[in-house]
Amino acid sequence: YQAMFKNPLVSPDILGVSGGAAFGAALAILTLNHFYFIEIFAFVFGTIAVYIAFFLAKSKQDLPVLNLVISGIIVGSFFTALLGIIKYLADPNNQLPQIVFWLMGSFANVSFSAWGAFIIIGICVVFLYLLRWQLNIAAFGDDEAKSLGVNIINLRKIIILLSTLTTAASVAVVGIIGWVGLIIPHISRLISGSDNRNVMPTSIFVGGIFMVIIDDLARSLISGEIPVGILTSLLGAPFFAWLYKKQKRL
Repeated sequence: YQAMFKNPLVSPDILGVSGGAAFGAALAILTLNHFYFIEIFAFVFGTIAVYIAFFLAKSKQDLPVLNLVISGIIVGSFFTALLGIIKYLADPNNQLPQIVFWLMGSFANVSFSAWGAFIIIGICVVFLYLLRWQLNIAAFGDDEAKSLGVNIINLRKIIILLSTLTTAASVAVVGIIGWVGLIIPHISRLISGSDNRNVMPTSIFVGGIFMVIIDDLARSLISGEIPVGILTSLLGAPFFAWLYKKQKRL
């Protein structure tokens, strides 16, 4: 997404997938309250949210980046409002705490159902890996990409589809864990440079190592388990501030 949108501040929820998934999970907790349905609802509504953003952004045969960003903000805000309604209707003694805990992200309730998400993520990552060289061309801009023979509209559609399925599957299993999709690519660029052929595999390994460490900290810092999303935010915000100050000095 950062390469496709040509913006280092872009994260995986730019098109509203996290907002849609959050609403789906909260709706499942309010109505059915079974972890299978929570994961299914989160995945389905996360995908629906991005489809709506894509539909709003599409203009004739074009798919401008700015339209995608604006549509993502609209859709994300809409599903956030729906999530607020679900919270208001939820039982404050049982359902509401469960919704809030899910929104903070955790590996505590991950079960064998995660294999379904693993398959989806694995397939999408393979295709994204094969397309990584085209992301380098897309980063130059639409006109340059077209002059080099890359169909930028089709590429954008494929990247959005694969990234949406990957993000929705992840969020469906573990909830919303912020900052990871934003800071891990930056760390990877510090290690391997800006070439997406290197950034993508580096991000996979660095992201995996980072989340294992964070999960260990979440389980060991106190007697209970801290939601992983809290720790990633506590570490992600200072790191991004440091990176911002460092880039200003360059």
